[in-house]
Amino acid sequence: MRGKASKTVLSGAPLLAVALVLAACSSPQGSGPGWTAQPGPTVQPDTSEQPGPSGTSSPSAGATPSATGDVSASATPQGAATASAWKTFSDPAKTVSFELPQEWIAQSVAPEEGTLPGALKIEVKKPDGTYIAALRTGLPPSSAECPEGSRKAYTVISSVPVDVSAEGGEGTIPPRMVFRVIQGYRYFGSYGITNVVGGADNQACELRNVVRGPAGKGDWSFGDVVSLKAFAPDEKVAPAKAFDTLGQAGDYTGESSEFANVQRMLMSLEIKN
Repeated sequence: MRGKASKTVLSGAPLLAVALVLAACSSPQGSGPGWTAQPGPTVQPDTSEQPGPSGTSSPSAGATPSATGDVSASATPQGAATASAWKTFSDPAKTVSFELPQEWIAQSVAPEEGTLPGALKIEVKKPDGTYIAALRTGLPPSSAECPEGSRKAYTVISSVPVDVSAEGGEGTIPPRMVFRVIQGYRYFGSYGITNVVGGADNQACELRNVVRGPAGKGDWSFGDVVSLKAFAPDEKVAPAKAFDTLGQAGDYTGESSEFANVQRMLMSLEIKN
């Protein structure tokens, strides 16, 4: 299965104990001046929006709920330029592959405890060691209770269909590459691929960047974090993002070359079942 952008818009082998150098690198590919998969309906919030006095999100004027109940803000974002040269990473067993900018580094590392046999974890970083994203496979199914009093308002800033296979069922949608923010003392943002609905009425305890995989294979995740929550002031936010306003989050998706590179990378994913 392959992730790719749609022109009309808008789930293994044993791991090496040490980091692997990129394998199966293709010849550099030109990126074009402004690659973007942002669809018309995906929108950017009013930069003047501030948290409401009650501490809940007040979506900007024109913001409308999507078919999944997610709210998208209101102005069409513009795509930023991506890297000029790209390469392809593939794990030794050729079970997964994706494109990434030529200067970025992909490494196979040991997966977290609790993953299924044969699980993979591949981290992507910039040359200076800055973490960008991780591809995780073999994740066990998870569900957490979310009491009404613990729910936080969230907003979908960007949402683009991705052409990958996924298990359906209750609480799922067709896979999408999303950037969502959840409101706490700041707006916390995260990007990733998901086919799991965030929450009813744009309220959630966490937003999961997870795609449901076939029975026995586990779920998988490709994004900066597996799940995003509203952090406490004494908690570390990174690698998730933090913004003072929804407008700043919209600027990140619409104007940042980093996000454009991430979007292209995530949407190039191929996984062999």
